[in-house]
Amino acid sequence: MNDVGGAVVRLSGLTRSFVQGGETIAVLRGVDLALAPGEIVALLGPSGSGKSTLLQAVGLLEGGFGGRIEIGGVDASGLSGDERTGLRRDAIGFVYQFHHLLPDFSALENVVLPQLVAGVERGGADARATELLTLLGLGARLTHRPSQLSGGEQQRVAVARALANRPMLVLADEPTGNLDEATAEKVLDAFLDLVRGTGSAALIATHNERLAARMDRVVRLHDGVLG
Repeated sequence: MNDVGGAVVRLSGLTRSFVQGGETIAVLRGVDLALAPGEIVALLGPSGSGKSTLLQAVGLLEGGFGGRIEIGGVDASGLSGDERTGLRRDAIGFVYQFHHLLPDFSALENVVLPQLVAGVERGGADARATELLTLLGLGARLTHRPSQLSGGEQQRVAVARALANRPMLVLADEPTGNLDEATAEKVLDAFLDLVRGTGSAALIATHNERLAARMDRVVRLHDGVLG
């Protein structure tokens, strides 16, 4: 799954509109963007600027978009629902502002489960989950459930889960927005180090200019276009 142009993701003329109260509201007005392998890009913009809508489009989470979305050289607009689901499962990892961990499962199990869904055998899934969680400083917390972990630890489990299947693209929507400043710094450090170590591309939506400055490139969403 390789793009001849070298991009992990390529957006061309991406548009998205909603009808509200009989009025059509254009959220995305022709977004063009490409991310290279290993590149970490910060997506900045005020609340309501369409950052989450853009991430949903790139993550193939919903339809209704105009333009072209290519993931690993595959034009997602021409795929069936099942094919889009398969591409999303195999190629994309997600980290949200809230961790959304399964409360009845341990940290290890939360990272193992997406691998089992993708067809990885249990021994390999356990080894991969243990490796990621240890790299994130949670080697002594593998058997702890989310309620036994701090907010920062829970978010690190979410990072490990997103990277468990070795995605070519990681999407993060305010991944440290629910954490205090000191914890956010630690989680971001671990996240960036791990993503750079895997060679994945990443698009990270944030309000935080200081955190964004630590990434490879910053793009800003304003009036539905990137600048």
